[in-house]
Amino acid sequence: MNEKITEILTETGKVIRGKEAVIERILMAILAEGNILLEDVPGVGKTTLALAFSKALGLPYRRIQFTPDIMPSDITGFTMYDRGSGKFRYQEGPVLQCSLLLADEINRTASKTQAALLEVMEEKQVTVDGKSHSVQKPFLVIATQNPAGTAGTQLLPQAQLDRFLVRLSIGHPSLDMLVEILRDRQTENPLDTMRQILDREEVLAMQPFARFIPVMRSCAIWGAWQRRPTRTKCSLWDSARAA
Repeated sequence: MNEKITEILTETGKVIRGKEAVIERILMAILAEGNILLEDVPGVGKTTLALAFSKALGLPYRRIQFTPDIMPSDITGFTMYDRGSGKFRYQEGPVLQCSLLLADEINRTASKTQAALLEVMEEKQVTVDGKSHSVQKPFLVIATQNPAGTAGTQLLPQAQLDRFLVRLSIGHPSLDMLVEILRDRQTENPLDTMRQILDREEVLAMQPFARFIPVMRSCAIWGAWQRRPTRTKCSLWDSARAA
């Protein structure tokens, strides 16, 4: 298992240079069955990083480009009337067609559309017209957003933020890394040469091991105390899930 993890980090590191700490945290979140929010300015590799993980892990992948006109049904699917059979049938949305969903620029769409992801991120299912539909296993969301000060964006609601296990910033590459990135892309895209390390079944087999990592009581107390100040100083505080 350790060898596989090292290979995943190595392959992903070929695409995103000089960001080993970020790559390690994303892999940690995936193995812990969590969702990831990447928040940074445009052009630092947020979308590319999600693509790299989908390739390295062999996970079926779908991308939704969030814009102001995207509707909830564009994510969850919808029920339509089939004239041939004379019955209503469910047309599944992108969330049911993948294991890794990239919600690109999630803060550029309306709140009602953002909320369409709440159920699937927590319960791994979507409900349309009173009927529930389970997503593939494993399933995770990697969402990207630009800083709230960027034109055309709006803050994610607290309930949505609470669904993410980690919130990370990639940051700009150093000068030396930028030179390496430019050289790497002179003749080909590193994404095209990536090796697949795992498949979906192997990812599923690895995820349960995260639950058996021992957590000392002192660490649990520390985590709870880190959350406590938000309950006394903020009108909206972290939930127990955050701890």
